[in-house]
Amino acid sequence: MRNMKCRFCHTLLREVFLDLGSAPPSNAFLSEASLSAPETWFPLKLFTCESCLLVQVEEVQSHKSLFAADYAYYSSYSRSWLAHAEHYVAQATERLGLGHESLVLEIASNDGYLLQYVAARGIPCVGVEPTAGTAKVARDKGIETLEHFFGREFATDFVAARKPADLIVANNVLAHVPDLNDFVAGMATALAEEGSITVECPHLMELVAQRQFDTVYHEHFSYFSLHTICKVFAAHGLRIWDVERLSTHGGSLRVWAAHTASRHAETPAVAALLAKESQAGMTDLAYYRGFQAQADAVKNELLTFLLEQRRHGRRVVGYGAAAKGNTLLNYAGVRSDLLGYVVDASPYKQGHWLPGSRIPVTDESRLREDRPDFVLILPWNLRTEISAQLDYIRAWGGKFVIAVPHLAIL
Repeated sequence: MRNMKCRFCHTLLREVFLDLGSAPPSNAFLSEASLSAPETWFPLKLFTCESCLLVQVEEVQSHKSLFAADYAYYSSYSRSWLAHAEHYVAQATERLGLGHESLVLEIASNDGYLLQYVAARGIPCVGVEPTAGTAKVARDKGIETLEHFFGREFATDFVAARKPADLIVANNVLAHVPDLNDFVAGMATALAEEGSITVECPHLMELVAQRQFDTVYHEHFSYFSLHTICKVFAAHGLRIWDVERLSTHGGSLRVWAAHTASRHAETPAVAALLAKESQAGMTDLAYYRGFQAQADAVKNELLTFLLEQRRHGRRVVGYGAAAKGNTLLNYAGVRSDLLGYVVDASPYKQGHWLPGSRIPVTDESRLREDRPDFVLILPWNLRTEISAQLDYIRAWGGKFVIAVPHLAIL
């Protein structure tokens, strides 16, 4: 192994948190033409920093190639995620007193899923999104979108050309940046003196407790506890003044941050969650050992189920061509003989094949035609929305299945 150092504090990394072997990038869907070409698989191994306890993966592929023009994730194809974004905008607008003179900057604004609700309130807003396809969709909605990766240099130029932002939104992007210090420094640079930053990211405590190893993939460079977020932000003159625990993505944090000298008063929620993490053992290195066995247990339960259904002649298909599903299927070695196809609502994924497993992605009409016995919901965090949407499969005796945290027939 190369001498890999922590992307925050630069401590030499020696503690392995999880080793998933190797896999192709989870959003590198295959076209029919590319099926005859080889795929490149990259190591997928996580380490725990012994100093700051940041869990992280090595950058084995450039983030610019991971988030290329044909990036296949479009946020607006989840109704529950749109509802989440709309509710957040209403909350933030009231809490921060945002209005026509304010400026909202969203980093990794994707297809305008959130800023459309900001614009509808007449609040000036700008999105920063490096992937061309999603940025175009946002611009088609009338959302000003700058096609760029965010960092300190971009923030400096942005403030010089515009003004500092009163609210910076960074949903599910902090984990996606290889240069963590440059990114957080950029947020500090772009933030108004009394402005606020909100960051949403999966909570490492939930990942461990719920055996969510499938949320590990190359695009997720870092995995956070509140303890570690506080350390990273403090190093760049920012402090956390509030935190919320969210149900999204299997359990996430929304932290509210500001400049250290700002007037924002810290809520009791910050100390309470820090204490909860300490009680769970997250401030000790021992907490981060033994997770490999949990991942292997999930894999083995899924394989046992799929093999049993094939033995009895029952058909199992998947729903949701999500990145987490690709991690699960590739680590378990599942191919189309065990999971015939995966249905997805996004036309950007339909007609393609999953990376690694090469399982075809199709639209929902095939479910009604084939009437499978089981539908494996790969984005288990959306199981309520998906099972309600596909409730009609029960008419022919079809059942829903999830694999995480335990194999369960719903």
